[in-house]
Amino acid sequence: MKFQGRSTRKRTGGRRRHSRNKRKYELGDEPTETELDDPSLKTIDARGNTTKVRALSTNVASVADGDTVVEAEIENVVENPANLNYIRRNIITKGAVIETSEGEARVTSRPGQDGQVNAVLIE
Repeated sequence: MKFQGRSTRKRTGGRRRHSRNKRKYELGDEPTETELDDPSLKTIDARGNTTKVRALSTNVASVADGDTVVEAEIENVVENPANLNYIRRNIITKGAVIETSEGEARVTSRPGQDGQVNAVLIE
């Protein structure tokens, strides 16, 4: 979520003038809503000479079942506690329940931050 800065109103209702512009570290980014589609990645510069890989869309997940990890095809988004509209729009976030070729699984990674979908099978 983008940081909009401090409120322009004081507690008393008076106006507060801004004293400077935003700093680089205060800037935010729009959330990356990873859609269910052909895999598409985007590399962005992060703070401290590192890069982040964002999954703009994906249709594969690494599904863990005990000790075995299988690459599975994502078919549908069944449940998403982050936002009810994400279910209808097939958007994958951490904690979402996805329907895969291996069965239903809960997403444990952050696709918008990591660039991949890791999930654990649900019994």
